[in-house]
Amino acid sequence: MNISLPETLKTFVDEQVSQRGYGTSSEYVRELIRKDQDRLHLRGLLLAGASSLPTAPADASYFEGLRNRVRQSAKPGAKE
Repeated sequence: MNISLPETLKTFVDEQVSQRGYGTSSEYVRELIRKDQDRLHLRGLLLAGASSLPTAPADASYFEGLRNRVRQSAKPGAKE
């Protein structure tokens, strides 16, 4: 795939590659595409959550239960 950019955008991409440690402009563009995919995935999850039916409230006991589950799974020999 080849992409044509006006000189101002090419200069911007070259600066980003140099300043942010990318090896090539292709690496920079791939990273932008991955971030856009992640953003779209998150948007879909948020929309699905917003349209779902309410469940139990996320109160202090809910979060304490989550913390306990994490503590249990972090113990050596814990079963998942």
